Amino acid sequence: MLMNAYFNIIGELLHKVRTKQAEEIRSAAVKVADCIEQGGIIHLFGCGHSHILTEEVFYRAGGLAPIRPIFVEKLMLHEGAVRSSELERQNGLAADFMDEQDIREGEVVFVLSTSGRNPVPVDVALMAGQKGAFTIGITSLAYSKSQPSRHESGRHLADAVDLVIDNFSVKGDAVLRYPGMEVAFAPSSTVIGAAILNAVFAEAIGIMFDKGLTPPVFLSGNIDGADAHNEALIEAYKGRIALLA
Repeated sequence: MLMNAYFNIIGELLHKVRTKQAEEIRSAAVKVADCIEQGGIIHLFGCGHSHILTEEVFYRAGGLAPIRPIFVEKLMLHEGAVRSSELERQNGLAADFMDEQDIREGEVVFVLSTSGRNPVPVDVALMAGQKGAFTIGITSLAYSKSQPSRHESGRHLADAVDLVIDNFSVKGDAVLRYPGMEVAFAPSSTVIGAAILNAVFAEAIGIMFDKGLTPPVFLSGNIDGADAHNEALIEAYKGRIALLA
């Protein structure tokens, strides 16, 4: 059954990430923990479907409070899916929104792009680095190496960040084939990307707690008594994260 094949492949990819990217995930977690300890914010950016991962960890029950997604609606899907893909390929477009981003020295910026070849994510990483941020790319090295960069410098996302975490997606991000069908189907990058981000943040929470800190973690709003806890975190961070207000 295809559903079993998909679950098996996802399980294999998760195991591969856990065993082959453990050092990178731990390094990312240390940077996240240090940033939050110093009062900083964790920023995330992705175009198209990659932006879904920025929402996955934002204002999340059981997740960290100082998480700030960089939403650029024309690069998401709801204002025109085809147009968003076309815009992601434009060199120089990131300057339209990155100049105004309140990214501070020592903060952490995750940039999410499975192919890693389009100019906007590359420029976001480069511009975040220029602002003094530590940049982390979640991408597929195999996919990137299979396709030429569209960035004017020839760089892929992996060449533009301080730390790379490989999600091990295949070229085209479709992991299943079926006899008689010409196209592959069933993407993996969102499932694996969400697991990577949550693993990084889980590790960071443990690091903070072991240092005697109280990790700023949201409770589910559907648990009685959670509102006061969450409102205190929102009050603490809404000055930097307008989307929390």
